[in-house]
Amino acid sequence: MSGAGNLRDDFGASVVVALVALPLCVGVAVASGVPAELGLVTGVVGGLVTGWFRGSSLQVSGPAAGLTVLVYEAVQAYGVRALGVLVCAAGLLQVGMGVLRLGRWFRAISVAVVQGMLAGIGLVLISGQLYALGDVSAPGATLDKLAGLARLGGQLEWAAVALGVGTIAVTAAWRRLPPTARAVPGALVGVAAATTVSALFALPVAKVEVTGVLAAVSPPGPAELAELWSPGVPATVLALALIASAETLFSAAAVDRLHDGPRTDYDRELVAQGAGNTLCGLLGALPMTAVIVRSAANVEAGARTRASRVLHGLWLLLFAVLVPQALGVVPLAALAGVLLHAGWKLLPARAVVALWRSHRGEAVVLVVTASAIVTTNLFDGVLVGLGLAVAKSAWETSHVHIETAVEPDPDGGVLRVRVLGNATFLRLPKLLDALEALPPGRPVHLDLSGLRHLDHACLTALDAWERRHGALERAGAGSAGAVGPTGPVEGDLMAGREASPEPG
Repeated sequence: MSGAGNLRDDFGASVVVALVALPLCVGVAVASGVPAELGLVTGVVGGLVTGWFRGSSLQVSGPAAGLTVLVYEAVQAYGVRALGVLVCAAGLLQVGMGVLRLGRWFRAISVAVVQGMLAGIGLVLISGQLYALGDVSAPGATLDKLAGLARLGGQLEWAAVALGVGTIAVTAAWRRLPPTARAVPGALVGVAAATTVSALFALPVAKVEVTGVLAAVSPPGPAELAELWSPGVPATVLALALIASAETLFSAAAVDRLHDGPRTDYDRELVAQGAGNTLCGLLGALPMTAVIVRSAANVEAGARTRASRVLHGLWLLLFAVLVPQALGVVPLAALAGVLLHAGWKLLPARAVVALWRSHRGEAVVLVVTASAIVTTNLFDGVLVGLGLAVAKSAWETSHVHIETAVEPDPDGGVLRVRVLGNATFLRLPKLLDALEALPPGRPVHLDLSGLRHLDHACLTALDAWERRHGALERAGAGSAGAVGPTGPVEGDLMAGREASPEPG
């Protein structure tokens, strides 16, 4: 296609993406506990700065619902002004990871952990936005929010609930309309309809507080820089960098499946996201990630090059500069409806059912990760999920099979015991139980040549078992000579281990 044709397609796509991004930028900011304008600032940076990089051609960046929980916790702990320092440090860390070419390693993260992380974020987001839906102040901790849902009904402003539910209904139903009608995003239509109804009937509902973009932007100063030395800050910065990077790169993999253009360069994309987050931090704005909703809208709208995402940032900038007061008439309940719909889409109900049917261990990892996020926090919950995924993989790959046979012998026969597989500490109880069950007083030939791996714990335990055994035949690959209980057992075991190939 010609350059003029590409520009025409990119121009139209950029308008669609900007309309999709507008309510999400504002809603994520409000849910994160920061001024609404800061969400627009992050969207502008995601377009005008990150959009120029060549990491991913059609992926669109901005404030994401996936970071709402972590940002809210950081704002509650350190304040809005300190957020810029945290985001800037996380951005620099992302740049460093991209320069060191660590982007590809994010593909090694268990998909069940990622789905569990998104499910946990969705649950936390829903639990908080149910309060915002009814213009009720929410408790701080997620468990307190969940506990308070039982008595929430008596505190709700039902006019606000009606606006929020209406926004959800319009957003969900909009995708069922013909493609021509869907050119305007359902979330924007839902928010616009709720705003119109609120204004026509003068409903007494809470609205977005507007301070102006310049007033909302607050670059960090020396006092905020000092927060970097607070005990919990490094963990928060690391969590921001890792979770934003993981969400971005998993989004890139999904977007690459939607188009036939150039594939994502993960390391360049990580540098691009880091540069954008560094600038967002210097402006005191929200952190950014690549957002699958906007990216998919960009592809579906016919975008051809990265010009579409740059132009979408320009439209957001014009809105933020020219008509920021328009935000002041938007009901908070309508934005809560948008985020409730986004949070619901993060819950992988179908994935859990499919995993339970085929890979139950993965389903357990997903559910445990989500539960840990809800009961603790995002960073600790992801660590629990990663630890469980590693333990599950170690257990599944540590298989030991023990074969026992009796060789014909005029003196009663030799028990030939062959150990196959991977002998690690996880399977040590099974191995020792099998050996202890052997008939006492019989000569034993212990063959370790079938082991692909023998760790130190098993080696030590086998050595101790052999020293306690009354009559042994020499152990080791290819060995057949008899040896008494005081023979050179450890050396033979080591020989057997070294004769076995290491797992490749």
